[in-house]
Amino acid sequence: MGSEEVRAGVTLTNLDKPLFDGAEATKRDLVDYLEAVGDRLVRQLRDRPLSVVRVRPGQQPFMQKNLPKYTPDWLHRVTVWAESSHREVTYALCDDVRTLLWFGNQRAVEYHTTLLLAEHSKGPTHLVLDLDPSPDQPFRQAVLAAKLIRAALADDGLAGAVKTSGAKGVHVFVPLQPGLSIEDVAAATRAVAARAERLDPDLATTAFIREDRGGRVFLDSTRAGGGTVVAAYSPRIRPGTTVSFPVGWADLDNVTPQDFTVRTALDRLGERDPWADEMPEPQTLPADLIEEGHTIPIARVQAMHEGKRRARARRENPQPEQ
Repeated sequence: MGSEEVRAGVTLTNLDKPLFDGAEATKRDLVDYLEAVGDRLVRQLRDRPLSVVRVRPGQQPFMQKNLPKYTPDWLHRVTVWAESSHREVTYALCDDVRTLLWFGNQRAVEYHTTLLLAEHSKGPTHLVLDLDPSPDQPFRQAVLAAKLIRAALADDGLAGAVKTSGAKGVHVFVPLQPGLSIEDVAAATRAVAARAERLDPDLATTAFIREDRGGRVFLDSTRAGGGTVVAAYSPRIRPGTTVSFPVGWADLDNVTPQDFTVRTALDRLGERDPWADEMPEPQTLPADLIEEGHTIPIARVQAMHEGKRRARARRENPQPEQ
């Protein structure tokens, strides 16, 4: 079988080359997976500015936000002002499987979207917690942390869906009714993380500075506003080419991220769309959650100031050589 073919009008090349070191998959495996999961993944990407992580042979993976000049004219896109880089960025809008296949041919493995739609006047569509265990912790710790988040949400009448990150952690998504501001959603996210931490501070922490986490699971509440998160069903550039996969709460104890790869996930999916099936109806955020969150410092800003304070202290009080 040749290594070049056309699908959905997209010419695909070098399909039988290894995807990346440790992938245990070829570019064909990636494209086959993207085509088969197509509509389900596109539902997560549609109308959202898309960033992809690509991997070229012999190079390190890199994130691509701005579309390259050779992008075909038929691919949908949106241009937005990026305050962080003070320039306009033209993002792809992956609104169909054809676009997904074009990205697959570009060796785009990971698909990350914002929590805002391209037309973002209705505010964030989800509140998201990213639960990241320490390098030496098993996945089981992330599962236990997810249960803390679920309990904190339930205490305020909220519910979410859960998926593996495809790396070593877990993502919890809470769908939101339109009209909430970025600032209020970000505040509520901080409050949920803080409440979960209080439930078991020996297991979980909201400490943004890595050295302060003490081997606990990091409850990352920073995926708000313009932040991105890997989409459900997206492959990851990880050993075995794992997939960020939806899991029912009842099944979370019985899975590991390695259970779901581009070569195994489709058998588990069949014709289902468990991310759609498990996702609750959109919810509004209780006032007490928002109010509490506005009293909690923004993690990145607090960490920046603390980092500067510690650096200054080290300069003023250097430690003697051992």
